[in-house]
Amino acid sequence: MQDTLDESRSQVRARILDWLASQGQAMQDLLQKVVDIDSGSRDEAGVTAVATALRERLEAAGVAVQLEPVPGYGVLLHAQVPGPAEAPPILLMGHMDTVYPAGTAARRPFRVEDGRAYGPGVADMKSGLVMNVFVAEAFARCGGLEAPLQLFFSCDEEIGSPATRDRIMAQARGARAVLNAEPGRVSGNLVTSRKGSMVVDFEVEGVAAHAGINHAAGASAIGALARKILALHGLTDPTTGTTANVGVVHGGIVPNMVAPHAKAELDMRFTSETDPEELLAKVRAIVEEESLPRTKGRITETRRTLPMKPTPDELLALYQRGARALGFEVTGEFTGGAADSGLTASVGAPTLCGTGPVGGHAHTEREYCELATFVPRAQAVALAILDHP
Repeated sequence: MQDTLDESRSQVRARILDWLASQGQAMQDLLQKVVDIDSGSRDEAGVTAVATALRERLEAAGVAVQLEPVPGYGVLLHAQVPGPAEAPPILLMGHMDTVYPAGTAARRPFRVEDGRAYGPGVADMKSGLVMNVFVAEAFARCGGLEAPLQLFFSCDEEIGSPATRDRIMAQARGARAVLNAEPGRVSGNLVTSRKGSMVVDFEVEGVAAHAGINHAAGASAIGALARKILALHGLTDPTTGTTANVGVVHGGIVPNMVAPHAKAELDMRFTSETDPEELLAKVRAIVEEESLPRTKGRITETRRTLPMKPTPDELLALYQRGARALGFEVTGEFTGGAADSGLTASVGAPTLCGTGPVGGHAHTEREYCELATFVPRAQAVALAILDHP
């Protein structure tokens, strides 16, 4: 009887790997379709269009899909390939939003050059979405699941998941494993831990005055902001892995007026050893300090993504065994980039990130995906699902 079961599993394994091996062009075609749809964060129509394209592929394979509206952001995509009802699910994750504004896809649409695909969001992370869809389809066609396989694609990850973080954590609670298809590292490696991020929007009020006639009567909000920027950048500490970057500033009205108002956006990155509340308190003290007489600052909004705690050794080893059987080697890497995998790891779900096709230069015009990695990375995820104890 055991020999018969082993033979059956071996046959299912072969069918899944063979079917995925035959889908390289289909994967590329679906990737082109979704890359050529603008889906920047808060682009409800664009995110929904991406979700619809993915849903069509899944439903054609008999996979049940639900699109959950998230007003102001788009939709969440939920899908499930059934397995034993009593078993905790395995969760394949991704996000459908990108960092690119409307019109980007028209200006530089999907293209292939020397085996690399280019276009907005091609690596981060539309290739990972497509890969997860084909993995789910492989199991829908071939069977072999020992646990339900769930897909969960979010819509606001690039801005810190403000509308979906609670849903993400609820989805991950009790999961057998979470595989988040952010792009594989340029090295081909996976991501086994990440920094957390905190974005702080703040503003400074000053006192307007004519810059030539009555300069002393004014109090420059821009001058105060400049001092705050220097102090905030001083929070960078290589010994703890904390970095601070004021990446956006606005201020003033005309050159010959002492600026009455200025505002900025701060990005902080930190490891799981850092207390984010203590870090925010330091930021708040700098923002609210009277950097120049008669000026005052205040925080207007904060957005936060949790650090990803290290992947359990057993989950990494499981993926590595499958990859080795397919002829490639991987290990885990730490990265300063934040992702929703920090949320899933925070609720105790064993989480492995960077399982998507290999890509690089995310968030730039040079963003690319290595098309030759599509099939083997999909097969490696499938093997991790098949072989999960």
